[in-house]
Amino acid sequence: MDAAVQAWLLAELGTDTNTADLATRYLRLGSARAVALEILRERLAAMRAQPTSVTVTNVVAVNFTANLAAYERQIARLEAGEPPAPDEDNQTSPDTLGMILLRERPRR
Repeated sequence: MDAAVQAWLLAELGTDTNTADLATRYLRLGSARAVALEILRERLAAMRAQPTSVTVTNVVAVNFTANLAAYERQIARLEAGEPPAPDEDNQTSPDTLGMILLRERPRR
């Protein structure tokens, strides 16, 4: 794992993430995106195992459902390929053809 991959992983997962654990997972999984997804899925599973809200009447109320949704959005974004990881080949050839989706405009 080079410095660019490590920096990308720390940017996605937070700077308090154990870099030795990242290196071990990277060797096992082979890509930065797979490492990030595995760690985020573990964090999401751990969060789902806990209560989503805690209320002490007339003292405090804490709700973690927004954090669950944030993890789910980040996982979906990574599964969709955003942002590109430094170890992925994101270059397209000038000979590459693209696709355009044509949709009919609604009539007035």
